Amino acid sequence: MNTDEGTQVKNAQSSKPRMNRIPNDEMAKVMRNPWDPLHSSDWDECIPTTICLRRIQREISSMLKESPPGMFIDTDPDNITKIHALIIGPSDTPYENGFFYFIIRCPPNYPFQPPRCRFMTTANSTVRMNPNLYQNGKVCVSILGTMTGPSWAPTLTLESLILSIQSLLSENPYHNAPGFTKERRLGDSKAYNETLKHETLRVAVCEMLETTNVVPQQLREIMIKHFLKFYDFYIDECNKNIDKDGQQMIDPFNKNCGLFQYSSLLTRLQQLKYELESNKCCNEEEQKSDFDINQDISSSINIASDRLSDCSIIADEKVFDNERKVNHNQDEVTEEHANDIQSSEKNLLI
Repeated sequence: MNTDEGTQVKNAQSSKPRMNRIPNDEMAKVMRNPWDPLHSSDWDECIPTTICLRRIQREISSMLKESPPGMFIDTDPDNITKIHALIIGPSDTPYENGFFYFIIRCPPNYPFQPPRCRFMTTANSTVRMNPNLYQNGKVCVSILGTMTGPSWAPTLTLESLILSIQSLLSENPYHNAPGFTKERRLGDSKAYNETLKHETLRVAVCEMLETTNVVPQQLREIMIKHFLKFYDFYIDECNKNIDKDGQQMIDPFNKNCGLFQYSSLLTRLQQLKYELESNKCCNEEEQKSDFDINQDISSSINIASDRLSDCSIIADEKVFDNERKVNHNQDEVTEEHANDIQSSEKNLLI
């Protein structure tokens, strides 16, 4: 690497600080949760480098054109370094067809420093959906620097990060936890999966769709479309497990588990379908009404234009007819006048 290249990289790795002072309480939050994108006042005080902005734009553009199955992103309208990510639970896992929402924030000197990421589908910080996805939103992935393992490298991308998180939503997530490669108690992994299936329906489907403005509108529309498409799957899951109602759920990583409530979930899912389809019909009716109004306006304009054209033709015909009559009258007058002159000339000769 020559001197100029080394200088460029060095400048890219350091972002220019703003002059505003960070309040002590905000800085304390950053220090307590250095992984949290929602408490990034230290980054707010720095201007993103040109390399950072260009890299983020390129990666977002690439993902919007073609992203891996089950992964969707949307940018924040006020901050390009803030990305909203939605992962749909993979098939044949306890997370199947659930909606898992994450907020990602890129540092001002990205990609030379890892992003920060927060898991948002936690039912107000009460549910730990995975050994690596905590109730408080912390995402434990080594490339984020939140657990031991391979660290972040500038060659990694936002897609790399989301793929790493997606891999956590596995067939047997019990074994994701350090030291849990084998079951502590026989049957724990299966029991944990049963709990996650229930909580996926309760938190990652019902609550995610019942609460509006949880995710950006573009991601919400993806969720609604997927929900209606796989509605029968959700209902089948409830019906297959409804005999568990009232039994205690088991979660080795969260002692405050509740009871299975598939009957309640069944009712909520049915209500959701009704409301979402009703809203869809209303929106379609509004669009149809707007279309009809536009069609009526267009038709009225066309009719008025045709009438004007007809009036113009009629007027032209009347003008032509009048001109023809005038010309005819003028010819008759001229002929009479000529006859009078001839008669006068004959009288003079006599």
